[in-house]
Amino acid sequence: MATVSIPAGTSALLLDIEGTTTPITFVKDILFPYIREHLEDYLSAHWEEDECKQDVHLVKKQIEEDMKQNRSCPVHTVDQTVHTDEEKAIKEIVDNVLWQMAADRKSTALKQLQGHMWRSAYASGIIKGELYQDVIPSIKRWKEQGVKVYIYSSGSVEAQKLLFGYSVEGDVLDVFDGHFDTTIGAKVECKSYERITERIGCPAEEITFLTDVAREAKAAEEAGLNVVVVVRAGNLELTDDERAHYSLVTSFSQLELSGRV
Repeated sequence: MATVSIPAGTSALLLDIEGTTTPITFVKDILFPYIREHLEDYLSAHWEEDECKQDVHLVKKQIEEDMKQNRSCPVHTVDQTVHTDEEKAIKEIVDNVLWQMAADRKSTALKQLQGHMWRSAYASGIIKGELYQDVIPSIKRWKEQGVKVYIYSSGSVEAQKLLFGYSVEGDVLDVFDGHFDTTIGAKVECKSYERITERIGCPAEEITFLTDVAREAKAAEEAGLNVVVVVRAGNLELTDDERAHYSLVTSFSQLELSGRV
């Protein structure tokens, strides 16, 4: 694909993670399986700790909200191997978290618990954050041109910082000016991008959002942001209309800031 010019007045770039800075396979094949394999043991080991109690409280609140909204939830069957109240409570949380993951839910409760579990995995070296090779060199180039760079992901801010703090290229957190997650709003909602614009502190037209998801691109566009859709191997296929409508890149190295050297 050819070079794509970012408007000359751009003062900030807002980046998605999954499918944009990081291969989808890293999330699907490494991060998510880690949660599924270690969730019950993690809850059992940390059940009485304040952080875990807060995580569990948020999941329970999400369950209550889903029930109020008549959303489908996992059906609890009688498990003869579960005996104590604590074991039953842990089983309920495990069932719900696995159900949310299977449904690809983006709830803050789910993302916070996942982030806390991944923290120990990153710190111990079990997991290292994967990045496309073009990402960090391109971000450094943009920074040299006076542009600020932010992250907006459905993963919690803590999970974002773990990925970039324990990446295959080492700790690269210093290249980012800030992080946003779903506590500011869902990524497919226009209001979320309006709130981010307020937080960044510049007009919407001075921000360019990079994502691989057309629904997110549409929401950002409705909020007045410039949008570039990133096409990487394994990403969801775009429709012909989406390909015609959006500027497309397969690598960050294709992005050039107009009128800057």
